[in-house]
Amino acid sequence: MTLRYQNPLPIRHIGDPFVLRVKDRYYCYATSAPDGFLAWTSTNLIDWQEVGYVYQRRADSWGQADFWAPEVVEYQGKYWMHYSARWAKNGSLRIGVAVADSPLGPFVDLFNRPMFDFGYAAIDGHVFFDEDGKKYFYYSRDCSENVVDGRHESHLYVAGLADDLISFVSEPVLVARPEQEWEIRSGDAWRWNEGPFVLKHKGLYYLMYSANFYASREYAIGYAVSERPMGPFRKAAGNPVLASDFPEISGPGHHSVTVAPDGKTLLIVYHVHTDPQNPGGDRQVCMDRMGFDADGSLFVEGPTHTPQVL
Repeated sequence: MTLRYQNPLPIRHIGDPFVLRVKDRYYCYATSAPDGFLAWTSTNLIDWQEVGYVYQRRADSWGQADFWAPEVVEYQGKYWMHYSARWAKNGSLRIGVAVADSPLGPFVDLFNRPMFDFGYAAIDGHVFFDEDGKKYFYYSRDCSENVVDGRHESHLYVAGLADDLISFVSEPVLVARPEQEWEIRSGDAWRWNEGPFVLKHKGLYYLMYSANFYASREYAIGYAVSERPMGPFRKAAGNPVLASDFPEISGPGHHSVTVAPDGKTLLIVYHVHTDPQNPGGDRQVCMDRMGFDADGSLFVEGPTHTPQVL
Protein backbone atom coordinates (compact mmCIF):
# COMPACT_ATOMS: atom_id res chain seq x y z
CA MET A 1 0.00 0.00 0.00
CA THR A 2 1.29 3.44 -0.92
CA LEU A 3 1.15 5.81 2.04
CA ARG A 4 0.46 9.47 1.30
CA TYR A 5 0.52 12.51 3.54
CA GLN A 6 -0.24 16.20 3.24
CA ASN A 7 1.06 18.99 5.42
CA PRO A 8 0.17 20.10 7.98
CA LEU A 9 -0.21 16.88 9.96
CA PRO A 10 -3.03 16.67 12.54
CA ILE A 11 -0.90 17.92 15.45
CA ARG A 12 -1.76 21.55 16.10
CA HIS A 13 -1.03 24.35 18.57
CA ILE A 14 2.45 23.07 19.37
CA GLY A 15 6.09 23.89 18.73
CA ASP A 16 9.43 22.09 18.47
CA PRO A 17 8.17 18.60 17.53
CA PHE A 18 10.36 15.62 18.41
CA VAL A 19 9.47 12.16 17.08
CA LEU A 20 10.70 8.95 18.73
CA ARG A 21 10.29 5.58 17.04
CA VAL A 22 9.88 2.55 19.32
CA LYS A 23 9.51 -0.67 17.31
CA ASP A 24 6.56 -0.06 14.97
CA ARG A 25 5.08 2.95 16.78
CA TYR A 26 5.93 6.64 16.74
CA TYR A 27 5.64 9.13 19.59
CA CYS A 28 5.60 12.89 19.09
CA TYR A 29 6.53 15.21 21.96
CA ALA A 30 6.33 18.98 21.62
CA THR A 31 6.12 22.36 23.28
CA SER A 32 2.43 21.99 23.98
CA ALA A 33 1.19 23.05 27.44
CA PRO A 34 1.98 25.84 29.92
CA ASP A 35 2.73 23.35 32.71
CA GLY A 36 4.27 20.37 30.93
CA PHE A 37 4.15 18.30 27.77
CA LEU A 38 1.49 16.47 25.79
CA ALA A 39 2.25 13.63 23.39
CA TRP A 40 0.76 11.98 20.32
CA THR A 41 1.13 8.43 18.90
CA SER A 42 0.97 6.97 15.40
CA THR A 43 1.81 3.78 13.52
CA ASN A 44 2.29 5.46 10.13
CA LEU A 45 3.36 9.08 10.85
CA ILE A 46 0.18 10.30 9.14
CA ASP A 47 -2.67 9.51 11.53
CA TRP A 48 -1.98 10.76 15.05
CA GLN A 49 -3.82 10.34 18.34
CA GLU A 50 -3.31 12.66 21.29
CA VAL A 51 -2.60 10.79 24.54
CA GLY A 52 -2.56 13.75 26.92
CA TYR A 53 0.09 14.71 29.44
CA VAL A 54 3.26 12.66 29.63
CA TYR A 55 4.98 15.18 31.91
CA GLN A 56 3.30 17.74 34.17
CA ARG A 57 5.00 19.96 36.69
CA ARG A 58 4.22 19.77 40.39
CA ALA A 59 3.75 22.77 42.65
CA ASP A 60 7.30 22.32 43.95
CA SER A 61 8.97 21.53 40.60
CA TRP A 62 12.20 23.36 39.78
CA GLY A 63 10.71 24.47 36.47
CA GLN A 64 7.76 26.81 36.82
CA ALA A 65 7.06 28.15 33.30
CA ASP A 66 8.08 28.06 29.63
CA PHE A 67 8.18 24.31 29.16
CA TRP A 68 9.82 23.94 25.77
CA ALA A 69 11.38 21.47 23.35
CA PRO A 70 11.16 18.02 24.99
CA GLU A 71 13.30 15.27 23.46
CA VAL A 72 13.06 11.62 24.50
CA VAL A 73 15.60 8.81 24.03
CA GLU A 74 15.32 5.13 24.90
CA TYR A 75 18.27 3.96 26.99
CA GLN A 76 18.85 0.98 29.29
CA GLY A 77 15.18 0.01 29.33
CA LYS A 78 13.94 3.47 30.28
CA TYR A 79 12.89 6.64 28.49
CA TRP A 80 14.80 9.82 29.18
CA MET A 81 13.30 13.25 28.52
CA HIS A 82 15.49 16.35 28.36
CA TYR A 83 13.45 19.55 28.28
CA SER A 84 13.72 23.29 28.79
CA ALA A 85 11.94 25.31 31.49
CA ARG A 86 12.27 28.49 33.50
CA TRP A 87 13.96 27.93 36.87
CA ALA A 88 11.85 29.04 39.83
CA LYS A 89 15.06 29.93 41.68
CA ASN A 90 16.09 32.82 39.43
CA GLY A 91 13.73 33.01 36.45
CA SER A 92 16.45 31.86 34.05
CA LEU A 93 15.99 29.15 31.40
CA ARG A 94 17.60 25.78 32.10
CA ILE A 95 17.46 22.14 30.93
CA GLY A 96 15.95 19.40 33.05
CA VAL A 97 15.82 15.62 32.80
CA ALA A 98 12.92 13.30 33.62
CA VAL A 99 12.63 9.51 33.30
CA ALA A 100 9.79 7.06 32.65
CA ASP A 101 9.31 3.33 32.15
CA SER A 102 7.13 3.94 29.09
CA PRO A 103 7.32 6.40 26.18
CA LEU A 104 3.88 7.53 27.33
CA GLY A 105 5.21 8.48 30.75
CA PRO A 106 4.57 9.61 33.31
CA PHE A 107 8.00 11.25 33.18
CA VAL A 108 9.34 12.13 36.61
CA ASP A 109 12.23 14.52 37.28
CA LEU A 110 15.37 12.78 38.49
CA PHE A 111 16.01 15.65 40.89
CA ASN A 112 14.40 18.94 41.72
CA ARG A 113 16.91 21.14 39.93
CA PRO A 114 18.18 21.61 36.38
CA MET A 115 20.45 19.01 34.82
CA PHE A 116 23.33 21.52 34.94
CA ASP A 117 23.99 25.16 35.71
CA PHE A 118 26.81 26.92 33.89
CA GLY A 119 25.60 30.32 35.04
CA TYR A 120 23.71 31.18 31.87
CA ALA A 121 20.41 30.38 30.17
CA ALA A 122 20.41 27.07 28.26
CA ILE A 123 17.66 25.44 26.17
CA ASP A 124 17.05 22.79 23.49
CA GLY A 125 18.97 19.81 24.83
CA HIS A 126 19.76 17.03 22.34
CA VAL A 127 21.38 13.65 23.04
CA PHE A 128 23.48 11.95 20.34
CA PHE A 129 24.66 8.32 20.64
CA ASP A 130 27.72 7.62 18.52
CA GLU A 131 28.52 4.22 17.02
CA ASP A 132 31.42 3.68 19.43
CA GLY A 133 29.13 3.97 22.44
CA LYS A 134 30.15 7.50 23.37
CA LYS A 135 27.42 10.02 24.05
CA TYR A 136 27.20 13.76 23.42
CA PHE A 137 24.89 16.51 24.58
CA TYR A 138 24.15 19.50 22.33
CA TYR A 139 22.28 22.57 23.52
CA SER A 140 21.71 26.24 22.84
CA ARG A 141 23.13 28.97 25.05
CA ASP A 142 20.07 31.18 24.92
CA CYS A 143 20.20 34.73 23.60
CA SER A 144 18.20 36.05 26.55
CA GLU A 145 21.43 36.17 28.59
CA ASN A 146 24.15 35.97 25.94
CA VAL A 147 25.20 39.38 24.61
CA VAL A 148 28.04 39.58 22.06
CA ASP A 149 29.22 42.95 20.68
CA GLY A 150 25.98 44.49 21.88
CA ARG A 151 23.79 41.83 20.23
CA HIS A 152 21.76 39.08 21.84
CA GLU A 153 22.90 35.77 20.31
CA SER A 154 22.00 32.12 20.77
CA HIS A 155 25.01 29.81 20.31
CA LEU A 156 25.25 26.02 20.04
CA TYR A 157 27.47 24.00 22.39
CA VAL A 158 28.37 20.33 22.78
CA ALA A 159 29.84 18.37 25.70
CA GLY A 160 30.74 14.74 26.21
CA LEU A 161 27.91 13.03 28.08
CA ALA A 162 28.41 10.39 30.76
CA ASP A 163 26.68 7.02 30.67
CA ASP A 164 24.15 8.29 33.22
CA LEU A 165 22.84 10.80 30.62
CA ILE A 166 22.82 13.52 33.28
CA SER A 167 26.47 14.49 33.79
CA PHE A 168 29.35 15.53 31.55
CA VAL A 169 32.77 14.02 30.88
CA SER A 170 34.14 17.12 29.12
CA GLU A 171 33.73 20.87 29.17
CA PRO A 172 31.19 22.40 26.73
CA VAL A 173 32.61 23.53 23.39
CA LEU A 174 31.13 26.25 21.18
CA VAL A 175 30.28 24.70 17.80
CA ALA A 176 28.01 27.22 16.03
CA ARG A 177 26.98 30.85 16.20
CA PRO A 178 24.86 32.90 13.78
CA GLU A 179 27.15 34.28 11.09
CA GLN A 180 25.79 33.38 7.65
CA GLU A 181 23.67 35.93 5.78
CA TRP A 182 20.47 33.88 5.97
CA GLU A 183 20.75 33.65 9.76
CA ILE A 184 20.12 37.36 10.34
CA ARG A 185 17.15 37.92 8.04
CA SER A 186 14.77 38.49 10.96
CA GLY A 187 16.97 41.31 12.33
CA ASP A 188 20.49 42.02 13.51
CA ALA A 189 19.97 43.00 17.17
CA TRP A 190 18.91 39.45 18.09
CA ARG A 191 20.41 36.38 16.39
CA TRP A 192 19.76 32.66 16.82
CA ASN A 193 21.35 29.25 16.36
CA GLU A 194 19.08 26.84 18.24
CA GLY A 195 17.26 23.50 18.09
CA PRO A 196 20.30 21.25 17.38
CA PHE A 197 19.84 17.77 15.92
CA VAL A 198 22.78 15.55 14.91
CA LEU A 199 22.99 12.83 12.24
CA LYS A 200 25.94 10.69 11.21
CA HIS A 201 26.40 9.77 7.55
CA LYS A 202 29.40 8.00 6.04
CA GLY A 203 31.66 8.96 8.92
CA LEU A 204 30.67 12.64 9.01
CA TYR A 205 28.63 14.42 11.66
CA TYR A 206 25.80 16.66 10.47
CA LEU A 207 24.69 19.29 12.96
CA MET A 208 21.28 20.56 11.89
CA TYR A 209 19.85 23.66 13.58
CA SER A 210 17.36 26.52 13.25
CA ALA A 211 18.11 30.22 12.83
CA ASN A 212 16.23 33.53 12.95
CA PHE A 213 13.34 34.45 15.26
CA TYR A 214 10.93 31.54 15.79
CA ALA A 215 7.91 33.84 15.38
CA SER A 216 9.06 35.23 12.02
CA ARG A 217 8.61 34.02 8.44
CA GLU A 218 12.42 33.82 8.19
CA TYR A 219 12.75 30.99 10.71
CA ALA A 220 14.55 28.21 8.81
CA ILE A 221 16.89 25.22 9.06
CA GLY A 222 20.53 24.84 8.08
CA TYR A 223 23.37 22.45 8.85
CA ALA A 224 27.10 22.19 9.49
CA VAL A 225 29.51 19.27 9.02
CA SER A 226 32.47 17.89 10.97
CA GLU A 227 34.71 14.85 11.09
CA ARG A 228 34.29 14.79 14.89
CA PRO A 229 31.18 15.04 17.09
CA MET A 230 32.67 17.98 19.03
CA GLY A 231 33.74 19.85 15.93
CA PRO A 232 34.96 22.07 14.52
CA PHE A 233 31.86 22.27 12.32
CA ARG A 234 31.76 23.90 8.87
CA LYS A 235 28.46 25.48 7.88
CA ALA A 236 27.13 24.43 4.49
CA ALA A 237 27.36 26.99 1.72
CA GLY A 238 23.92 25.93 0.49
CA ASN A 239 22.11 26.86 3.71
CA PRO A 240 19.27 27.03 4.51
CA VAL A 241 18.10 23.56 3.51
CA LEU A 242 14.53 24.17 4.68
CA ALA A 243 12.98 27.61 4.27
CA SER A 244 9.75 28.89 2.78
CA ASP A 245 9.10 31.04 -0.26
CA PHE A 246 5.42 30.09 -0.28
CA PRO A 247 2.87 32.57 1.14
CA GLU A 248 0.93 29.67 2.67
CA ILE A 249 3.95 28.34 4.63
CA SER A 250 5.75 30.41 7.25
CA GLY A 251 8.75 29.72 9.46
CA PRO A 252 9.63 26.03 9.02
CA GLY A 253 11.97 25.14 11.85
CA HIS A 254 12.95 23.41 15.11
CA HIS A 255 12.89 19.88 13.83
CA SER A 256 13.72 16.27 14.53
CA VAL A 257 14.55 13.42 12.15
CA THR A 258 13.00 9.97 12.06
CA VAL A 259 12.77 6.98 9.70
CA ALA A 260 9.64 6.10 7.72
CA PRO A 261 7.82 2.79 8.26
CA ASP A 262 9.86 1.32 5.38
CA GLY A 263 12.91 1.52 7.67
CA LYS A 264 14.93 3.45 5.08
CA THR A 265 13.44 6.81 4.16
CA LEU A 266 14.63 9.72 6.31
CA LEU A 267 11.95 12.20 7.32
CA ILE A 268 12.32 15.63 8.86
CA VAL A 269 9.53 16.63 11.24
CA TYR A 270 9.24 20.36 11.90
CA HIS A 271 6.79 23.10 12.78
CA VAL A 272 5.33 25.98 10.78
CA HIS A 273 3.12 28.88 11.85
CA THR A 274 -0.58 28.04 12.01
CA ASP A 275 -1.47 31.43 10.51
CA PRO A 276 1.25 32.23 7.95
CA GLN A 277 0.04 35.82 7.67
CA ASN A 278 0.45 36.32 11.41
CA PRO A 279 3.54 34.36 12.56
CA GLY A 280 3.76 33.65 16.27
CA GLY A 281 3.81 30.94 18.90
CA ASP A 282 0.79 29.04 17.51
CA ARG A 283 2.36 26.35 15.32
CA GLN A 284 1.59 22.99 13.73
CA VAL A 285 3.53 19.92 12.61
CA CYS A 286 4.80 19.23 9.09
CA MET A 287 6.93 16.43 7.65
CA ASP A 288 9.00 15.92 4.50
CA ARG A 289 11.54 13.57 3.00
CA MET A 290 15.24 14.31 3.34
CA GLY A 291 18.53 12.63 2.52
CA PHE A 292 22.10 13.00 1.30
CA ASP A 293 23.42 13.61 -2.22
CA ALA A 294 26.36 11.66 -3.64
CA ASP A 295 28.74 14.47 -2.62
CA GLY A 296 27.53 14.30 0.98
CA SER A 297 25.31 17.38 0.82
CA LEU A 298 22.18 17.17 2.96
CA PHE A 299 18.89 17.98 1.24
CA VAL A 300 15.23 18.35 2.22
CA GLU A 301 12.38 17.84 -0.25
CA GLY A 302 10.22 20.59 1.21
CA PRO A 303 8.46 22.41 2.59
CA THR A 304 5.50 20.83 0.83
CA HIS A 305 1.79 21.59 1.11
CA THR A 306 0.40 19.23 -1.54
CA PRO A 307 -0.17 15.44 -1.29
CA GLN A 308 3.11 13.52 -1.05
CA VAL A 309 4.09 9.85 -1.21
CA LEU A 310 5.59 8.77 2.10
